[in-house]
Parts: sequence; structure tokens; C-alpha cells
Amino acid sequence: MSEALQLLRTRRSVKAIELGGPAPSPAEIDTLLSIASHVPDHGKLTPWRFIIFEGEARKAIGEKISAIFQADHPEATADQVEFERKRLARAPLVVAVVSRAGPHVKIPEWEQVLSAGAAAMSLVFASHALGFAANWITEWYAYDRRVLDALGLQATERIAGFVHIGKPARAPEERPRPPLADIVTRYRAT
Repeated sequence: MSEALQLLRTRRSVKAIELGGPAPSPAEIDTLLSIASHVPDHGKLTPWRFIIFEGEARKAIGEKISAIFQADHPEATADQVEFERKRLARAPLVVAVVSRAGPHVKIPEWEQVLSAGAAAMSLVFASHALGFAANWITEWYAYDRRVLDALGLQATERIAGFVHIGKPARAPEERPRPPLADIVTRYRAT
């Protein structure tokens, strides 16, 4: 168990732009997504799904993202449009975690949303376990209905996050974490 705890302790987010190749292999992608699907799921609803962006598909969706950006920002510079075009091409692999949470007679929608978040976090941890680094990002395009339509999301689906995966360009740095005394309370019997 100490190895598992060390893995959890050493996970760090790496900026998407600092994630290089090689991308995970098809077998590694299957492993990542299999692990990401082993999360709490009250009622076995599977209230999430995954969309894989690799190779040229990262550029194809970038064309759609940049066109939507440019339509909203006609004054944008060529550099700004190019930046938007590369949103999902910064890392060699991007996995969108899609929340399919919705009303249910027994399972609160909030629990379903949390399950999608757990799937995204498990994907991040699995990436670290396989020797990759990851960054879980939601940016403007995760909330833009036109982009969601271009991704094939149903009207009731939402992006829980885009998980960018690759090899880190350099060792990630530790950042300050809150002292436990600042974030933990104990309920006391009275």
C-alpha cells in the first residue's frame, strides 16, 4: 500500500502546453479508461462517458473551436485564432469526460455529477500511474453550446473536463497545499 500512497502523494498537474509525446498507446488508453470507469456510481447509471481526441482529430476539433471563437471575436488577431485552434492539440492525447447526469427517481443528480468528476480524477491518477502526466481543464469551450454540439453532446450532457495527457517536459513542481488545520474540523458529540 505504501506504493499506492506514494503514487497519490506525487501526482501533480502539468500545464497542457508542457505535455509532449509519445501519447499513450491504444492498449494504454484502454487501461486508462477502464480505470477511470471504476468509480462510485450510485444506481449503476454510468452517468458519464468519454470522447478521445488523438492525432488529427485534435486539429479537426480545433478548427471548429477557432471558427466559433472567431465568430464571437471578429477583432481577434491571427495569433489569438491560432491559439484557439490548438486548444485540444497542446497534449498528444485529450480525453473529454462527459457528464450524463440527469433527473432520476432515486439517484440525486448531484451524485451523478460527482461520479463524472470521480471518473476524471481517476483518469488523472491512472495517467500518473502509467508514467504520464495530466491536466484536467475546463475552459470557455467546455460551456459553449455550439462547441458541445460539434462534439456530439446531447442537450442534457455537459463537459466535466478535458483531461490532457502526455509526457511532462520537466518534473512538475510542488505547490503549497493548505494546512490540515485550515480545512479539517471534527464533529463533536454534545
